[in-house]
Amino acid sequence: MSPVGDSISVLLVDDHAVVREGYRRLLERASNIAVVGEAASAAAAYQAYCRSIPDVVVMDISLPDVSGIEAMRRLLQRDPRARVLVFSIHDESVFADRAFKGGARGYVTKASAPDVLVDAVRAVARGDTFLSPDVAQAVAMRALRGNDAESLRSLSDREFEIVRLLAQGRSVREIAELLCLNYKTVANYQWTIRQKLGAETAVQLLRIAAENGLDLRTADESVERRERSRR
Repeated sequence: MSPVGDSISVLLVDDHAVVREGYRRLLERASNIAVVGEAASAAAAYQAYCRSIPDVVVMDISLPDVSGIEAMRRLLQRDPRARVLVFSIHDESVFADRAFKGGARGYVTKASAPDVLVDAVRAVARGDTFLSPDVAQAVAMRALRGNDAESLRSLSDREFEIVRLLAQGRSVREIAELLCLNYKTVANYQWTIRQKLGAETAVQLLRIAAENGLDLRTADESVERRERSRR
């Protein structure tokens, strides 16, 4: 890692420039944190990480190409020492579970108080694990109810990424291109996912995904897809 002086170096990954600017201002008000790079997509995050090797990557889940969880997987393949703090709008326990399974060191929701993000960055930088209070409560409540989220936890990282993209309305061919897989491989994954989730049809699969908050498209993507459907 390459800290700036005695400070914690941070890479911000979020697809909205205004949001990143807000994070930057918040973090740099802290005396020992310096933002050394920004990225708006998984591909850009990988490149920015290789340039700066930050102490902590603050990663949104909802990105325009692949998810932040997939982006994290790629970063960790490149550098197993990478410390990723997921910072997301999603407070469902399934996302925190998947993030930690994928190698995240922390998970904070965007509904958290500003000082929670600062505390999380510091904790992750020193090698600790951090979970924001609202997500910690969701994880605790998960044990009190049985639902499809438990089945989602059984999916592999690749399967989870594919069901996420299916929930966004991506076709099998589009998913194959995004993940650099062939069409048949993705189709086979889709069949396996349906078996694991007990979904007899594609509609049932999408219902399960939607009920568990897996439609991670950005607001811009949602508008664009609606406009295309009207043409």
